[in-house]
Amino acid sequence: MLYRPEDFEPLVDEPWDETRVREQIRAVVADTDRAFDPYGLWPAHEWDAWEGELPQPLTDLYGGAAGVVWALDALARRGHAETAIDLGAAITRALELWRAHPFSGGEMPLPTPAGSSLLGGETGILVVAWRLAPTDADVLLARIRENVANEAEELLWGSPGTMLAAHAMHGWTGEERWAKAWRESADALLARRGPDGIWTQQLYGMGPWHNLGPAHGLVGIVHALLQAGPDTGLERETAAVLAEHAVREGGLANWPPDAREGLVNRRGEIRIQWCHGAPGIVATAAPYLEEELLVEGAELTWRAGAHGAEKGPGICHGTAGNGYALLKAFERTGDELWLERARRFAVHALAQGERARAESGTGRYSLFTGDVGAALFASDCLDATARYPVLDGWD
Repeated sequence: MLYRPEDFEPLVDEPWDETRVREQIRAVVADTDRAFDPYGLWPAHEWDAWEGELPQPLTDLYGGAAGVVWALDALARRGHAETAIDLGAAITRALELWRAHPFSGGEMPLPTPAGSSLLGGETGILVVAWRLAPTDADVLLARIRENVANEAEELLWGSPGTMLAAHAMHGWTGEERWAKAWRESADALLARRGPDGIWTQQLYGMGPWHNLGPAHGLVGIVHALLQAGPDTGLERETAAVLAEHAVREGGLANWPPDAREGLVNRRGEIRIQWCHGAPGIVATAAPYLEEELLVEGAELTWRAGAHGAEKGPGICHGTAGNGYALLKAFERTGDELWLERARRFAVHALAQGERARAESGTGRYSLFTGDVGAALFASDCLDATARYPVLDGWD
């Protein structure tokens, strides 16, 4: 069995309507504007505390204010919705609050140095702040460089994430110091690669793990390393690892979170989401994954359907994140069937967000787990392009 049907729900019976989708994106932005407080920013959802103490507000790029600010700016730059919020002031406040109360993780031990994380620490907030109001970036550079030896070999906390920041800053400024910082991390990261082509890590006090997915493992690391340009050797070797560990059945394919374990994880789950499983492998490794495997992984994602209310519409482990696999299949194959399917997922993700707001009276204000991430996915479906937030660029 490659997935558990009971973990998913049928897609809503609603056709793709461009006018309606544009209205829904604007509704997400309007709700996000209404919920904004210049001092307290946005209320945090209890899930986004993970297993730690929930600070109010969250300020990081993954689940907090920095991600929301970035998403609102991206939607405006793409011409899909305008916010009334002073985004420069909002990100300045987010940085101030993060420095006063950085996310601690509670009883869950965070990788060291946690403060340099792209998605959970100060680095992501500093990138968004620089993007909105370019100033001296020495602190950002220091954060990137101190993360070279982070014990987490993954995007959320480790050097692959801060490499995304260095690459973006080099592109925006043309300054060699950012390229040098990127190479410093890349060289150290490649030196730690295992003989089987997979990185080993300890994360949250657990492990060792040999993860394959984009958030915590192989394809996310390789994605960061390929920013400097194609590396046919690395692409070929990684494609071979993914082919070796694919679990295939009846024209479908899935991948275990850990290369040394089966599809069923320690909690009895089979993951089909961006952070673990076929959607994330397809969405992140699409440029070099064997095309037959890519199609099989995308087909599994389509057949499984949408995530239920517990995981919701978000881009990390929700409906929109799975939809990015379908957009990447369209980008790779040119087959418009995949674009049509991705748009069905976008319609469902937007409807999930509407339903949750109606039931609770409030939205979920987070880039990776909330409504603005789903709105960005819908905007990509409108534009017929596949730009997974942050990983595929900051525009």
